[in-house]
Amino acid sequence: MRLFKSYLLLFILGSVIMLSCRKEDALVVDDIPGLGGDTWAKGPIDQWLFDTLTVPYNIATKYKWDQFELEVNKTIVPPKEEKVIPVMRTVKKVWIDPYIAQAGLFFFKKYSPKLFVLAGSASWNLDGSITLGTAEGGRKIVLYLLNDFRNKTMPGYVPADSAIVKQMFHVIHHEFGHILDQNIRRPIEFDAVTQGFYTADWINTNDYEARKDGFITAYALSSPFEDFVEMISIMLIEGRSGFDGIVNSISGTSTRGTTSDQAKAKLRQKETLVVNYFKQAWNIDFYTLQTRVRNAIVNEIY
Repeated sequence: MRLFKSYLLLFILGSVIMLSCRKEDALVVDDIPGLGGDTWAKGPIDQWLFDTLTVPYNIATKYKWDQFELEVNKTIVPPKEEKVIPVMRTVKKVWIDPYIAQAGLFFFKKYSPKLFVLAGSASWNLDGSITLGTAEGGRKIVLYLLNDFRNKTMPGYVPADSAIVKQMFHVIHHEFGHILDQNIRRPIEFDAVTQGFYTADWINTNDYEARKDGFITAYALSSPFEDFVEMISIMLIEGRSGFDGIVNSISGTSTRGTTSDQAKAKLRQKETLVVNYFKQAWNIDFYTLQTRVRNAIVNEIY
């Protein structure tokens, strides 16, 4: 209804302006983006996206600005065009190619989201956290903060840039984990491993403290379903040795009284449940998939 009123007001104002013009004045009409006036010809970026993602996988990528694909109440900037192909090429290498190699094209085309929406900046939340990616009903993934993307194939890359790129990989595997969980639910045993420790106050905890209670990240504390996909994502992007390093680094007793041995045991139990889930639900050897993903990441940023 608000949108309808806006259109009506725009029409009234336009009528008044037209009536106030002298007869000989030429009316200048500017195109208004988002109201049907914005058009553009297909360019090299569009052709690359079509050939690389749409034709083989039926995945569309929207990078032209459309606020209605994002949160309309937040200030978010569009992506720089020079970032689009490097970002989506990396998405293919680190997410699409490993899953197809491990589970097959039919699996990937059936369960993969069909639309990527790209944003240049992060989406800030009222609690001070930022949203770096979202998935909607298994159909659409939104990626934020792409204007800061730089991998080792791009000019000016420095090792510190890898943190932002890894975060993007984290988001994609996290969101695809949600899609898998929504189609075939995670084992009920997973929710019981750290039952009673989940909290909406996760924003005030860091990863180091969360791991001392058996959570792979602070965000995993927010709920069992976020915990499950955080495990999937971190295990994939860090690789087996990287995950082992995280678990083995836990020391001391948490503020909730969890000892380091208990915390390590909880993470190992979750690891086993994730690996078994992939095998039983999807007939995917998780550790082989993990190796493929990690090797692709190493080739991109290390």
